[in-house]
Amino acid sequence: MIRLCLLLFPLLLAGCANDGWQSASRAPAGIAPDPATTPEAVIQVYGADAWGWRGWFAVHTWIAVKPSNAEQYTVFEVIGWRTRRGLPALRIAQDYPDRYWFGATPRILLDKRGPGVDELIEKIEQAARDYPWKHEYRLFPGPNSNTFPAWVARRVPELGLNLPFSAIGSSWARKIP
Repeated sequence: MIRLCLLLFPLLLAGCANDGWQSASRAPAGIAPDPATTPEAVIQVYGADAWGWRGWFAVHTWIAVKPSNAEQYTVFEVIGWRTRRGLPALRIAQDYPDRYWFGATPRILLDKRGPGVDELIEKIEQAARDYPWKHEYRLFPGPNSNTFPAWVARRVPELGLNLPFSAIGSSWARKIP
């Protein structure tokens, strides 16, 4: 019976994958408000199932911000493969805020808009500048993609961000006060 399970397990894993992460959707999901018609400041935190088998129990999280009257969003996220290319793990870029995470549909974990949000955005940007693991990534126990939003949540408690249990690596942010 054990041999049968050992033989079937790789087939099960292979059956859960599509053509690979390279062809998985990274298109916008149409969740975020259009900056052209939304003058107010916006902060959204997203989570989506992690790629492949990790998505069975873990999510990837990221933060998107749009200051008042901005024409586009800034996305803050940690991506592990960037370190293998000599880039910082922390990516800060003008981008679509609600992209599919390599085929996984994003979900909004936090949505803040309007008065006071521009000040929160400034605090998020400062937390990003102060993030101590910009050039580090370790899948488990961290620092990883969930460590950055958790770090921001600790640095900007008025944001009111609570990450889900499946944001594995978020506890790594407690390592530095």
